[in-house]
Order: sequence, then C-alpha cells, then structure tokens
Amino acid sequence: MKKSKILILILAIAMVLSVFTGCADKKVNNANEEVKKEENKAEVVEEYGISIDENTVTFTDARDKEITIDKKPERVVCLFNSYLDIWYKCGGEVVGRVDSAKEKPVEGSENAEVVGGPGEPSLEKIISLKPDLVILTANFKKQLEIAEMLEQNNIKVIALDNENKEDYFRTVRLFTALTDREDLYEKYEGEVRAAIDDIIEKAPKDKNYKVLILFGSAKGVTVRGSDSMVGDMLKDLNTTNISDIINDSSDSKTFSMEKIIEEDPDFIFVQTMGDVDKVNERVKKDVESNPAWSSLKAVKNDRYIFLPKDLYMYKPNDRYGEAYERLAKILYPEVFN
Repeated sequence: MKKSKILILILAIAMVLSVFTGCADKKVNNANEEVKKEENKAEVVEEYGISIDENTVTFTDARDKEITIDKKPERVVCLFNSYLDIWYKCGGEVVGRVDSAKEKPVEGSENAEVVGGPGEPSLEKIISLKPDLVILTANFKKQLEIAEMLEQNNIKVIALDNENKEDYFRTVRLFTALTDREDLYEKYEGEVRAAIDDIIEKAPKDKNYKVLILFGSAKGVTVRGSDSMVGDMLKDLNTTNISDIINDSSDSKTFSMEKIIEEDPDFIFVQTMGDVDKVNERVKKDVESNPAWSSLKAVKNDRYIFLPKDLYMYKPNDRYGEAYERLAKILYPEVFN
C-alpha cells in the first residue's frame, strides 16, 4: 500500500514538472520568435525611398506606383540603354534590349535579343522572351503604353526617370539591391559621389560666371536650364544659368538671341544630338549667322564650347566624376589644371 502511494506521488510530481517545463519551453520559443522578428526588422534597409529586405525590394517608380520585386530576377529586358549600362555595372544581365547607339554600346549585352528601338519596342518580342522583369523609361510614351499590357501578362515592370546625378544614385541603389551586390553599390554610388563632392568642394564660389547651354539637333536649337543634366552640374559648380530667367517650365526652352545678347554669358556650352555635321549646320544657321554673335563675351574669349556626346548627351553614369571634372577645368583652370 505504501509503495502504491509513493508511486502515485512520484507520478504526480513528474506531471507537475512536465507542465512547468512545457510552459518554460513555450516561453523560450516565444522569446526566440520575438528575437527573430526584431532581427528581420533590423535587416530591412531604407535608402533613396527604397526598402530592401532579405528577399525583396520595394519602391515607388516614375509612374508613382509602388512595386515589390524579388531579388535576383533571372530574365530581364531593358528598354533604355542608359539603364542597361547601369544594370550591367551593378552585376545584372539581360535577355532582351533595344537598339544601341554605335558610339556607346553596352559591353556584355551584345548577345541579348533586340526588341526594337527605344521609341518603338515590340510588345510581342518582349513577351516571347518570357521575362520576369522589364526595365523601361517613363520618358517614352510608347514604353509607358506597353507597361500595362506587360503587367497584365504577369510580368513585373519598373519605369524610371533618370535625369541627374541623384537619379543615377537612386538607380544604382535599386539595381544593386535587385542583384544583391552591395560591393558594387559602394563602388558605383559611394566612390562616384565622393569624386563629385570633392570637385564641388574645390570649385570657387566667388567668380559668379553666367553660362548658357544650347541644345542643338538637326531640327533646331533650344536652350537648357538648371533642371537639365548639364544644367545641374553647372549649378553645382557655382554658375548662373541665364536661361533660368526665361518664363518657360519645359526642359527645352525657346531660343532667344535677344535675351542671350542682353545677358552676355561668360561661357556658352553646346550639347549635340544626332548627326554632328547636320547639327553644326543648324547651329551656324540659327545662331552663328547672327551679326551680334561674334560680339558676345563668351565667343570673343574662346569660351564657346561643344561638349562631347559620351559624357554630356548620353548619361555619364559611373563617369559623373569625370564629367564634373571636365566642366570644372573649363570654368576654373587656375584650380583644376
């Protein structure tokens, strides 16, 4: 009888201990889950309005549309060569691209399928490549038109608007997050930004130079303000763009010889698009033929400069530091030469 009572007592104690042990284990498990949740929260990176976690990237594109994309997409089509250049520099590859300019091919993309020109990409060709991501520009109407149809076919689309250096840095952050290459983010964002900042820091602030940017094509000549790519660089280098005073919100503003003569800029920079010979003919006809042209300060002082297309018509991307330095050497040779 005593043995039975002792056995029952032992069993009761064992049951009580198991209950407590179970509760303790549950508390430990719950605590571990909370730690994991906190660790996951800590792993989310927020930069340039881009949210990056272990597996996905979330951001708002140029259509003001929030998009979440899985990292390391395997079949990518890029419809704008400036972005294609950045994508490859950031460790990506593509199965499809648009026609590239002969003077600025994107190294590594030669074997990708061509799906048309940037202004007229073929929806059928793009879909036939079965992409999981299409990168396009918001600056081409046709590309925006096909974006919705691509999404209806369950294809992820991101539309970008890359005008100046800050847009470039944001694109690098986005692309290196997608390719999961943080080492390349440091190279193409950190090092490029440091090079630009160094030049801006050295640029004199007391010269107060007035500048004019002409944009020449075979169709005509316009002027560009500080909201353009080259205009943004020149503003950073402490110059005043005379076209900013023109009451026109468009990027390409109406050419006015009267206003140029009135403001008499210290430097005139010319961007060219298309056939160089035809552009030169147009500039001579619309600009240089004016009798007052030779009287301008910039012309008389040999500060009428045609900018190379590879850095100032096409986006310089990882060569932004070089683009800034060339302008700085023209403006302030006593400091940079």
